Amino acid sequence: MTARVLIIDDEANVRRMLRALLESEGYEVAETTVATETSSVIDSFDPHVALIDLIMPGGPDGLEVLKTIKQQARHIVVIMMSGKASLNDAVKATKLDAFQFLEKPLTPEGVLVTVAAAYEVNRTRAENRALRAVLLGDSDIVGGSIEIQHIRQLITRVARTPTRVLITGESGTGKELIARGVHEQSDRGGKPLVSLNCAAIPRELVESELFGHERGAFTGATARRHGRFELADGGTIFLDEIGDLSLDAQAKLLRVLETGLIERVGGERTISVDVRVIAATNKDLNIACRRGTFREDLFYRLNVFPIAVPPLRERPDDVAMLVTHFAAEFAARSGDPPLDFTSGAMTRLSNHPWPGNVRELANVIERLTILGGTNPIDVTDIEAVLGAAPPNTHTAVSHTGLTDALSSFEASLIQNAMQRAGGNVTDAARILKTDRANLYRRMRRLRIDPTQKRV
Repeated sequence: MTARVLIIDDEANVRRMLRALLESEGYEVAETTVATETSSVIDSFDPHVALIDLIMPGGPDGLEVLKTIKQQARHIVVIMMSGKASLNDAVKATKLDAFQFLEKPLTPEGVLVTVAAAYEVNRTRAENRALRAVLLGDSDIVGGSIEIQHIRQLITRVARTPTRVLITGESGTGKELIARGVHEQSDRGGKPLVSLNCAAIPRELVESELFGHERGAFTGATARRHGRFELADGGTIFLDEIGDLSLDAQAKLLRVLETGLIERVGGERTISVDVRVIAATNKDLNIACRRGTFREDLFYRLNVFPIAVPPLRERPDDVAMLVTHFAAEFAARSGDPPLDFTSGAMTRLSNHPWPGNVRELANVIERLTILGGTNPIDVTDIEAVLGAAPPNTHTAVSHTGLTDALSSFEASLIQNAMQRAGGNVTDAARILKTDRANLYRRMRRLRIDPTQKRV
């Protein structure tokens, strides 16, 4: 692929020199003298790299053009040029994601080295985006229901802003996918998206995970560690299961949201971070606030733009599209042709209540892909996978003792909850309205392996 470079400068001699130099090295070059024409040139030329003069009399300056480019096409790597740039100008350009600042008079060597490096950055970012698409799957939310169309519209609207987002919905509805969509459509899309499941981190380590720690801050802290907020600087942090944060951690998080400053555990200085916060929960935080388990002031800080994700049972029209999507995805992994489904099988899937939501549906399609069997999949195949109902306790008691019957029923409930939670013990404990430690004790007593793959 030929690298394309756009030159924006009001001096004809500079444009002529740069064009000749770059074209002699095999670059494809376009130029403009009017900063206000930048958008149309980008649409038609689609450059990989842009060289922009800082000071252009009679129109927007280079920093305004840089801002416009980053809003329109953030993948373009921008090099600023000026003979009169101040340190303040350089700082502003860096904050707007300029790649480099070249001082005039320009040198051929300096221009060629910088443009080559900028193009390499553009190419590497494109490869990373393609690789993420392969590894993580399509970030688009699958479904054609009115509810999903509305969520897509909300994502597009809020992505253009720095507003904090609170995503609510049951486990397995795809809240992380929505967070990724907001991030990737925002002007931070080329920067890190750092996730933290607040429910999966031991309470005593949450502060270190969020803000990092210094060497020697506590037993086992053998080296400095950057927290998730530092790792997300310039990008987005996704705080999943925010309702599980302790009140102490909530207070520290509130301070960061108010000041933009963090302090590592054991540290003596504050660190400024520029991070967009997206949070998610399957709890009703209004109720948690009334009970005193969640800070009301933190709730209002997070709940600036709420997005509520309905459970799959409330949008059965999406099931067919999700089934097709997952069948193609799992077939690509296995190398086999994707499964087909009879109309009866698809109706059975659409009518299922899906207590585990999209995650449970994905597990079922993956299970069917692994098991193979008939293709197209019919109702019998679906029933074989979905037909794991809890035993009838009356029948069980008539054939065995009360203790054994209760243990059998308890095991069935736990296994069903683990299936709904996709194997996540914390989520299963929440479904069963108990704590994780108690659930682990019961699983050990019943000899249920929490790591066992369930099909």
